[in-house]
Amino acid sequence: MTESEAKKRIEQLTKELNEHNYNYYVLARPTISDYEFDQMMKELEQLEKEYPQYVLPDTPTQRVGGEPTKEFKTVVHRYPFLSLANTYSEQEVRDFDQRVRKTVGNDVEYVCELKYDGVAIGLTYTNGYLTQAVTRGDGNRGDDVTNNVKTIRTIPLRLRNGYPPELEIRGEIYFPIKAFEKLNAEREEIGEPPFANPRNSASGTLKMQDPAEVARRPLDCFMYYIPSEQNLTKTHYESLKLAEKLGFKVSKNIAVCKTIDEIFEFINDWDKGRHHLEYEIDGIVIKVNSIEQQQALGYTAKNPRWAIAYKFKAEQAETILESISYQVGRTGAITPVANLKPVQLAGTTVKRASLHNADIIAQLDVRVGDHVYVEKGGEIIPKIVGVNLAKRKPGTPPTRFIEYCPECGTKLIRKEGEAAHYCPNEDHCPPQIKGKLEHFISRKAMNIDSLGEGKIEVLYDNKLVSNPADLYDLSYEDLYGLEKVIPAEEGKKEKKISFRKKTVENILKGIEQSLNVPFPRVLYAIGIRYVGETVAKKLALHFKSMDALMKASFDELTGVEEIGEKIAESVIEYFAKPEHIEMINRLKEKGIQMEIREEEKPKADVLEGKRFVVSGVFDNYSRDEIKRLIEIYGGKNVSSISSKTDYVLAGHNMGPQKKQKAEELGIPIISEEDFEKMIGR
Repeated sequence: MTESEAKKRIEQLTKELNEHNYNYYVLARPTISDYEFDQMMKELEQLEKEYPQYVLPDTPTQRVGGEPTKEFKTVVHRYPFLSLANTYSEQEVRDFDQRVRKTVGNDVEYVCELKYDGVAIGLTYTNGYLTQAVTRGDGNRGDDVTNNVKTIRTIPLRLRNGYPPELEIRGEIYFPIKAFEKLNAEREEIGEPPFANPRNSASGTLKMQDPAEVARRPLDCFMYYIPSEQNLTKTHYESLKLAEKLGFKVSKNIAVCKTIDEIFEFINDWDKGRHHLEYEIDGIVIKVNSIEQQQALGYTAKNPRWAIAYKFKAEQAETILESISYQVGRTGAITPVANLKPVQLAGTTVKRASLHNADIIAQLDVRVGDHVYVEKGGEIIPKIVGVNLAKRKPGTPPTRFIEYCPECGTKLIRKEGEAAHYCPNEDHCPPQIKGKLEHFISRKAMNIDSLGEGKIEVLYDNKLVSNPADLYDLSYEDLYGLEKVIPAEEGKKEKKISFRKKTVENILKGIEQSLNVPFPRVLYAIGIRYVGETVAKKLALHFKSMDALMKASFDELTGVEEIGEKIAESVIEYFAKPEHIEMINRLKEKGIQMEIREEEKPKADVLEGKRFVVSGVFDNYSRDEIKRLIEIYGGKNVSSISSKTDYVLAGHNMGPQKKQKAEELGIPIISEEDFEKMIGR
């Protein structure tokens, strides 16, 4: 590269990266993946090192944070912030205990704690001072709410007593019940609607823009976990005692249990005792105490295998089923919805509940006019769990599931072995068309977020779009001046959607940018039934192009790892329809990515068939990025070490148990640098 070429490239990268920073931090609308951003940043850093005379004043390599914004900064967690597996079943707690003992032996003890009903938070302390507070988010990254968290008096701004140079600790921010009741009384007094429940008010308060306003609301916090990768203690109980020593608020309501009977004694005590607490809890958390045993048990993709949350039975309420309506989803699935006489349940007013499918309706024998019992499954989705038959009026007719689509009138079908009824008119049924379009533009698909917030419905109502390919025919003249008024719902204001100059420009820009979305996401976006994100990726990497996938036989499809008969049948059925082929051809003509790019193709000659276990924290990549590279170069990620494992890719703070097992089995332990050499980076 010549000096003038380097200067030009530095200018280009600086401009593009600043634009991406703006999209990410200010607009909260990222347009490229973290991996792509990181690669561009590394290239710029290297060029600036070689040609320091051309470093620009606004270089993103020296930037800390983003522009002033109404959105909180997103932060990648140093250690994955996983949620716990939940259960309402005593038997599943016993099964959990048996799985633990099968793996680590009978010499095991547990720590039982209360499961606080609030907002999970991760705190980082550097040289004893609070430097960052981040919400759980999606487990990989969360929102930086440091200034708001500093207003919580039970969270120390400076640690006490022999702290490590850097510490990460996790806990739950909650709203005390009395403070919540006082806040609601004040809101009602000034004519504002009360908050639904303490958990929601804690979450809302933590996301307020003004820390001074947050300080007026007495949030509180219990700390409950120090990530074991920091190697500060040998047991979880010791880590809680360390947290107390450092100045954190730790609940006294914990117990070390050695038997399953002791665990259930703790659960039963607090099922009754929870009603006398100053804060809300919704269950009990059971954790293996030994950190060495925790590391031996490891993690699934979503949860630690060494912990489980037993949730108390949800609150119930009795009300009247006034009617049943039927909703049509984007795949044509028909969902019956119970319309209820409004009733208070777990701090919220419940008016609707899901009835799931015809089998559930028959099983419950629920009928319009019945007095029904409603509860919130996991405190989130209301559902009918029973009927008060003593109050049923004589002669009340049984509920008959509808036979025809409520939207387009097509006769419904129900495939053998499936619970749901479907409308087969997928290309002409309005809710299915709109649902598929909304799926197509969604963040994990084509990411055309400028078309969200009801705009798809406006385009459909004006007969501008009926399938995804129509989006790429839209012009400024088509869009400018469109508008729709959304009638006010109870407790909400009327809403108006208007397509003005800036809105139209953003929509057209978003559509144009979607031409760069990689093929696996395009395949996911077109909405083939059963083809989710993971399946789309596997099919795309295997067949490498849409043309090859469209020609694939049943045997070729089921020959792909983890692709079963149901998925194969659905793919073949989808491509058998001429209208789908026509749509894909139109998308192809517009420039949509219909094949794997060269840099995304598996380098089969490098890692083909090799099995990797990834452990620890890495300098240049997140764990997800490392795993993605393994797949791109033909390797396979596995979660636990066995004799079939080819390599353990170890970062910092690798679990000692994994290291010991790898050494015992003679499995090579490679570093991040070794891995980069293997793939030619």
